Amino acid sequence: MAETGISDKEITEKLKAGTNKDAVFELLVKKYQERLYWHIRKMVISHDDTDDILQNTFIKVWKGLDNFRGDAALYTWLYRIATNETLSFLKSREKRKALSMDEEESSIENKLKSDDGFNGNELQRKLQKFILMLPDKQRLIFNMKYFDEMKYDEIAEITGTSTGALKASYHHAVNKLKAMFKNELI
Repeated sequence: MAETGISDKEITEKLKAGTNKDAVFELLVKKYQERLYWHIRKMVISHDDTDDILQNTFIKVWKGLDNFRGDAALYTWLYRIATNETLSFLKSREKRKALSMDEEESSIENKLKSDDGFNGNELQRKLQKFILMLPDKQRLIFNMKYFDEMKYDEIAEITGTSTGALKASYHHAVNKLKAMFKNELI
């Protein structure tokens, strides 16, 4: 991860002090580009789609910098924008395609096999395939909790969802994944 050596608090203070917007934006991109890339990539798999969503995310960040008051943590604000962009992309993609479940499974399998960023073993490949079969919101919450090891209160702030609903969603996702593995063995 590209480290800038500057804290979010220092970036926020620079922004409030009227530091050159270009300079602040550059710090944000350097500090968060890779983290946001992988956050998005876990949801959409495709490198090209991830790059497009990341670019849209940073466009929104650029446009919103003047209005950022620091009420939310910088980290949370950036993740919320990336998450909303990702969910919007997934929603529009769902509208464009109407595949049968078999075609969808095959499509997911092909995406994983062709993904240069994924080099896991067969069990990891199955887990990723099953995660991609979860509803978008459950997949997002599962990824943030399981892979990113975020706390429920951080996820709640990013997604605008109550902690209780997040816990239920994560629990449902885990149960669905267990069932998919169990059915795979039968």
